Amino acid sequence: MAKILVVEDNALNIKLFCDLLAAHGHQPAPVTDSREALRRAQDFAPDLIITDIQLPHVSGLELIRQFRADEGLKHVPIMAVTAYAAVGDDERIRAAGASAYISKPIAVVRFVQEVTTLLETNGEPVAG
Repeated sequence: MAKILVVEDNALNIKLFCDLLAAHGHQPAPVTDSREALRRAQDFAPDLIITDIQLPHVSGLELIRQFRADEGLKHVPIMAVTAYAAVGDDERIRAAGASAYISKPIAVVRFVQEVTTLLETNGEPVAG
């Protein structure tokens, strides 16, 4: 069972992500206010972080940078999720430090596969 921090401001998405993760045997911890995400991550010590990019207060890109700058979190795989996929977003999100990126609306199978892959590889790029 993996501990997975989910940073998302939309209540329906939080429920969907957490229900999917729990159904696959993981322990999700939701965070709806991005201003609390870094502290919650430090306290929770997740095996994986899933964060929305479009967040009020602190953007997902800034959160990814904060996680990467934290000594205890810098090696935790991060999956970024966004509804606003535009040209160049993938590069910007990965440059900030995300291990993976998927767009909303999520495809349930792809979401679960990406989580499994990130946990198995600890966020390292997979050849192939």
